[in-house]
Amino acid sequence: MRILLKFRSENDFGYDSINKHTIQGFIYSILNDTPFENCHDSKGFKYFTFSNIFPVSPFKRGEFKNIIISSPKQGFIRTVSKVLKRKDHFYLGKYRMKINQVKVFQPKLEGRLITSTPIVLFENNENNRYYSLKNSNEFSFFLERTKENALKKYNSYYGENYYFEGNIFDRFEYGREVAVRVKKEDKMFIVIGTLWKNLEKFNMDNKKFYRFIMDCGLGEKNSLGFGMVNPVG
Repeated sequence: MRILLKFRSENDFGYDSINKHTIQGFIYSILNDTPFENCHDSKGFKYFTFSNIFPVSPFKRGEFKNIIISSPKQGFIRTVSKVLKRKDHFYLGKYRMKINQVKVFQPKLEGRLITSTPIVLFENNENNRYYSLKNSNEFSFFLERTKENALKKYNSYYGENYYFEGNIFDRFEYGREVAVRVKKEDKMFIVIGTLWKNLEKFNMDNKKFYRFIMDCGLGEKNSLGFGMVNPVG
């Protein structure tokens, strides 16, 4: 389930003035005094992700921008929607935004997905080293780790022990690799991820699983806005 938030900036400023930690902090602030207020401090998966702000262009006073927040937790989405609908504005960092529309929707599950934000995988979690297709050229690692991570999140969420043979997707069309700058508490971090034009499953035997990963996101760092995918009709 997803929320489309349409808003207008009340100031002019550069697009890069808002980063993923800014957006994540905004989402956590919405959850204050709700049943999900401990989400930030809870260990393990957070089960939500979000898109980039679009269109990708400098913020201009009065011009509309959008962001999508996605989660398999219907209660989470409805809580965020309810809080936002009570507001007439919010802040992204120090910048005030005027709310225009808050819309809850459920995208239709299709056999094809496309990445909205980069899929991030750790090659070595202890060393904080990210998987890079350019550096390793090992596509099999991407396949195995993406499936392993998705199953771990799915089974954790539903309390199941689900597993399937074969690849998580049957057809892939690579887009490009990106290095995303993420700033937190005046420190800059580089996160490496991959974008895909097509992630296709010919026969979705378990639609519940694929709907979950569409709502939750693929790979690591979903709650920081990575791994968001959209269906392609």
